Amino acid sequence: MKVLLAIDGSPCSDRAVKEILRRPWPECSTIKVLNAFELPLPTTPEGWVLPATYFDQLDQAVQKQSQFIVDRAVETLRRKFTKTMTIEGQFVPGSARSAILEEAERWGADLIVVGSHGYSTWERFLLGSVSQAIVSHAKCSVEIVRCSQAVPTSKEAVSAEGK
Repeated sequence: MKVLLAIDGSPCSDRAVKEILRRPWPECSTIKVLNAFELPLPTTPEGWVLPATYFDQLDQAVQKQSQFIVDRAVETLRRKFTKTMTIEGQFVPGSARSAILEEAERWGADLIVVGSHGYSTWERFLLGSVSQAIVSHAKCSVEIVRCSQAVPTSKEAVSAEGK
């Protein structure tokens, strides 16, 4: 069985990793941990305001973070499935929706596992829902691992701590 575990480093992705760990899988299964990264857009339309190396440094930092997210999940999975399964990791540039769907089809995944942030309708409208897009367009089975409640953004967490 080929399982594509798509993660973004969030607590909801950590729940998806735990869900994979919790289950018995057929021997000789393969789990591929995938992270898709996008470069943030510049805060200003004037490109001349930024140093010449800005985008190269930003690209390197985002790739390093993406690799850390994948390596951490792969290490966690290998601790449990050392001899019975193959665990791989990959990080790719691009939008999460497209990267997950394209890799699942290219690799021939039997199952895609993703975490859901549990956004409300309004948040899904503004931010989009990767898990909804995966469910709607995947050509294989999809499992959405839900967090028990919506995970606050870092800004909300800071304001909640200050109260």
